Amino acid sequence: MSGKSKSSPKLVSMMTSVAIAGSMLLPAMASPAYAERGVVDLWKSIKPLATIASAMNTGAHPDDEHSAVLAYLSLGKGVNTFSVIANRGEGGQNEIGSELGNPLGIIRTRELQEASKITNVTLGMLSEEINDPIFDFGFSKSVEETLQHWGESVAYERLIRKIREDRPDVIIPSFLNEDSTHGHHRTINVLTVRAYKDAADPKVFPEQLKKGLQPWQVKKLYLPADAKKYNVMVPVGDYDNIYGASYVQLGEESRFMHKSQGMGRVVDEGPSGNYYTLESSTVKTNDKEASFFDGIAFTFADLAKEVETKGKDNKVTKDLQQLQKDSEEVIQAYPNFTEVAREVHEMKKDVQNALADVKSSSLDQAVKDDLFYRLNVKDAQLNKASMEATSLVVKVKPDTGELVAGQTTKVVVSAFNGGNVNLKNIQLNLNVPQGWETKAAGPVTFDSIGKNQTVSVTYNVTVPKDAAEFKPYAAPNLTADVTYKAFDTSSTVRAVPQNAVAVLPAYAMSLSPSATVFNTLKSDEAIPVKVTVRNYTPGASKASISLNLPEGWTAEPSVEEISFASKGETKSVSFTVKGSSKVATGKYSITAVAKNEDVQSNEGVQVISYPHIGTTYLVQPAELKIQAFDLAVPQNLKVGYVSSGFDNIDEYLRQVGVNVVKLDDKAIQFGDLSQYDTIVLGIRAYAFRPELIPSNQRLLDYVKNGGNLVVQYHKPEDKWKPELAPYPIKIGEPLIKWRVTDENSKVTMLAPDHPIFNYPNKITNADWDSWIQDRSAYNPAEWGNEYTELISNGDPGEQEFTGTFLSAPYGKGVYTYSSLVWYREIPNLVPGAIRMFVNMISQKQ
Repeated sequence: MSGKSKSSPKLVSMMTSVAIAGSMLLPAMASPAYAERGVVDLWKSIKPLATIASAMNTGAHPDDEHSAVLAYLSLGKGVNTFSVIANRGEGGQNEIGSELGNPLGIIRTRELQEASKITNVTLGMLSEEINDPIFDFGFSKSVEETLQHWGESVAYERLIRKIREDRPDVIIPSFLNEDSTHGHHRTINVLTVRAYKDAADPKVFPEQLKKGLQPWQVKKLYLPADAKKYNVMVPVGDYDNIYGASYVQLGEESRFMHKSQGMGRVVDEGPSGNYYTLESSTVKTNDKEASFFDGIAFTFADLAKEVETKGKDNKVTKDLQQLQKDSEEVIQAYPNFTEVAREVHEMKKDVQNALADVKSSSLDQAVKDDLFYRLNVKDAQLNKASMEATSLVVKVKPDTGELVAGQTTKVVVSAFNGGNVNLKNIQLNLNVPQGWETKAAGPVTFDSIGKNQTVSVTYNVTVPKDAAEFKPYAAPNLTADVTYKAFDTSSTVRAVPQNAVAVLPAYAMSLSPSATVFNTLKSDEAIPVKVTVRNYTPGASKASISLNLPEGWTAEPSVEEISFASKGETKSVSFTVKGSSKVATGKYSITAVAKNEDVQSNEGVQVISYPHIGTTYLVQPAELKIQAFDLAVPQNLKVGYVSSGFDNIDEYLRQVGVNVVKLDDKAIQFGDLSQYDTIVLGIRAYAFRPELIPSNQRLLDYVKNGGNLVVQYHKPEDKWKPELAPYPIKIGEPLIKWRVTDENSKVTMLAPDHPIFNYPNKITNADWDSWIQDRSAYNPAEWGNEYTELISNGDPGEQEFTGTFLSAPYGKGVYTYSSLVWYREIPNLVPGAIRMFVNMISQKQ
């Protein structure tokens, strides 16, 4: 821990064991207090002391984890349980807001962290930073495509590294490698199966060994199965009296944290199981197993027997037998907090003795390494158990979570003793990144803390002028370590602030719009640009705001001066931007710059805050992206937009000159729909706008009387029924097979003379270029003969779909159903998508 405040040698010596606890000691944010929290959290902390076994579950995206099985293993059996997820879910959809891409990845990561806390699981991510190679680039149908995007060596090296770091006895990929499965899921299966052997091979990624890791042979590899053919059934339906729920219910409690994906379901009590087949094993087992750990050392007693067969070191064997007795006595002492604390600290002392005896033993180095790892894991778990048993509450509270380079702030580290054990030799230490300065305003050590007493220290923390700005996937930059002694044995616990502490730009700017079209048919039109600036500097401040423009472009005014009275104040300035005399088709960029003497900022800060994940930030360039192309838009076109909350297409339609009105439930149910030339339903609107189905006949009557209704894609579970359309449309299932994932796939216009390809913009093959991520999702499988099939399109080597883009006259109006992913293309300013969407909303019979 570079840059931390002065620590005692004893504290430093314990850092290795503290670090192993990972997410157990580093919660991302504080949990709310519940009446049953104390005894339940105490049980969660001591249950792992009874076993030395470990398991790892691998998945591709946040919410891929086998939540019920993780709850069973970790909460039910005390197994040291790991969940390793490949990417951050950036390519998914968002059911709680409009964030997509990296902001959505941040949300899904925080949700995954909170879900993992509920099941007491240590989380690992293969994706390490924003715009990491292991990115959720959208739906994939193959392993080959996925690895082409991720980089096979990158993904595989990181998975092997995780296995060698965590040393699981059992590994379980969440999915099978089947054609009907998402390519990302299949890829994790393939990599996990291969890594089962390769992680033990010193010739595979030997550079990891030079950095201190050792090869690790996982003992068993299991794959998901069903009740027809399996080797082990995990009884996730078993009811746990202490938690007052079954493991399925506990797993679903964690899945409810994945709110952006709409996860979590209510499950009744009753028997149920998850089934797995044993794919590979280094130990002999029966065809039907009682658990994943048949034939594997599960307790200290089992481990003692194994050590006894590998050497004549009776001392280590006796140590392990003593630890077996210790763990049983800890469990027996529950729920008496004081007695549990006493037994925990006795066990902690015995763990330290065992570590010393292993070090001096004559055992083989591989056996020593295994024992060192398992004993250090146990030491870290005992730290957590001590904290719960002594009812020690440790907090780290900064004056502010929003810092700028060069700033000095105060951070309070406190420890409260809520139990009956008198704690001695308390030391409160604040850890900061290298280069940061800390100075305690008072003593950092205290002789003792009695029941209901608090000790605290205020640190003055100075952020260096060259401090790195906040990265949402990095470890917390402020942590506190509190060391104390109970029953003559030291323990250490770590805490982090409740919300992220971020180093942000002195002035954070956002440009409105953040992306826009420059219509080359109207090149003399100016672009109004509003720059909103938030002052993150502490106190009053002044800054000059200007724009960096493409060559030949101009802005009026050239500079604007603004003054702030205090931190957090926001002000806006407006510019009028004009293009050069001749703007060619292509991409352009405008960035904002704020200057104050030697401070210069050219970035924006997106604050991401939801009750279930707290507050975090995304620092990114303060930029206006511009796509120049020719676009014809009919005059006086009025559109009613029914948003499902998943897209912001209506904003881009306004930018190009369309009069767009967002329709609320009253407008849909009772309003005059005939005033709109076109009504557009956003993706999956029938699922998220409850007034739509009861009002569907009003919409069809609107079309029949001459309106133009555009419906974007739906899933069957979105309450979609074929009869919602004027002529039946049935969505294809399974959904995974009815989509086109190659954004560069060939598109054939089946009805090139149709008005949708000719008015007001002439659509050519070039308009299908430069699409991103996907072409279409959830394509129809059946539709009425009344529809015109507008295009055919499919992934290479697969049968093409002809129901992706359907349009039909109905009465005096037009009804169009489209599975093209407009919600991705239009915000990314794909010219052809915008031109076609304008055509689609301009249709008349």
